[in-house]
Amino acid sequence: MSALDRLRAECGGARAALRVISASGQLGYGVPEAAFAEGLRRRPHVIGADMGSTDPGPYYLGAGELATSDEMSRKDLRRLLVGARSIGVPLIIGTAGTGGARPHLETVLAMVREIARAEGLKFRMAAIRADLPRDVVKAAVRAKRIRPLGKMDAFGEAEVDGAAHLVGQMGTEAFVRALETGAEVVIAGRACDTAIYAAIPSLLGFPMGPAMHMAKIVECASLCCVPGGRDTMLATLEGDSFVLESMNPKRHATPMSVAAHSLYEQSDPHRVHEPEGTLNVESARYEAVDSHRTRVSGARWEPARRFTVKVEGATLVGERVALIAGSSDPRFIANIGTILDEMSAIVADLVGRKPGVDYQLSFRVYGIDGVVAWPKPPAVPPREVFVLGEAVAPTLALALTVAKTTKQYLLHHGFAGRLSTAGNLAFPFTPPEVVAGRAYRFSAYHVMEVDDLAALFPVEVEEVG
Repeated sequence: MSALDRLRAECGGARAALRVISASGQLGYGVPEAAFAEGLRRRPHVIGADMGSTDPGPYYLGAGELATSDEMSRKDLRRLLVGARSIGVPLIIGTAGTGGARPHLETVLAMVREIARAEGLKFRMAAIRADLPRDVVKAAVRAKRIRPLGKMDAFGEAEVDGAAHLVGQMGTEAFVRALETGAEVVIAGRACDTAIYAAIPSLLGFPMGPAMHMAKIVECASLCCVPGGRDTMLATLEGDSFVLESMNPKRHATPMSVAAHSLYEQSDPHRVHEPEGTLNVESARYEAVDSHRTRVSGARWEPARRFTVKVEGATLVGERVALIAGSSDPRFIANIGTILDEMSAIVADLVGRKPGVDYQLSFRVYGIDGVVAWPKPPAVPPREVFVLGEAVAPTLALALTVAKTTKQYLLHHGFAGRLSTAGNLAFPFTPPEVVAGRAYRFSAYHVMEVDDLAALFPVEVEEVG
């Protein structure tokens, strides 16, 4: 009997309760042991974890690398894999390896196989690929079936070809197909966080409104609690409602904290758009069960008239070198805008290349406008500023040339009221030019209308162990 057959036998009834634990909001940064162990003691029916995001920026998708360390990624995967097999329940992991493209997925699958061999584990594993066929995306571009999210640059066939990796964000449908193969472990490429947790409720016939709302909140583990954290979270789905409980007794799921988390990462406070439809939480209710747990009900599911898939792609910009320095000179700080403008012109002349074409040089001044481009300077100048320079060029040699030249001339640049000719910068370490690797930009961050979801996300099954 497969894991799914056992779930259908135990949780398929109208009055059954489904226990789901979210082991981690992003696997690979550490799973607190005590909370996860408590989650296992609650005998969950499924264990899930998200392993990726666009939050770390375009580099990881473009480079095909993990944002997490190899050691911690293996440690977390081992904990979840051994835990799930010890109680015989499905383990579902979404957005493998940060970016969810082929190299990320292959890296994680290799880790899982190695862990299984070392621990003597045997199971059926399904892998779901998320790499989009470029001809399909080009056809969508030509048919005007693709639109940008936010303020993205124009997206055409050239951008499709130029992306180092191009992935689609799969929804519940792909996980359902994977589970129907009898897989006990599902490792997916780029995926909606909610799909990890909504797939099994969908298969078992639970109402999709509460199931998807549960998935939306639980995917970040105990982040919906007071105080928020990353400890394992238990969700118990009971027909038209679900109860949330952190496995860390110090983190409490309150009606206010859970309701607030329903707004997490959403521009629309009432609707969460998924490939297969829209979750509407406008009529949701949040009620305290006790000081530690909250019951949620009332969400509605609106099936899509047209399926959509979020498309993500990252394109190589060049090699990046960062320049790190600070200053406590009040005159330097007062003149920083003018100084940096003049510095950009001086470097362009010295290097003999055209800025914006042959290379890019930019600055962030933390303490003034490093995080936000404030329209006005601060009323009271800061005591110190941190200057982060960034040089990006087609070659590392040119990027280093720009950064090193900038360092030396910025250190001794003359400005109105300057007192110290010996230098006006402080360097936290030497060399202050840090090679930061390849620079990528998001070239695709769009929504594409599709007719067939299954064709985009193929499932591959293997016997492990």
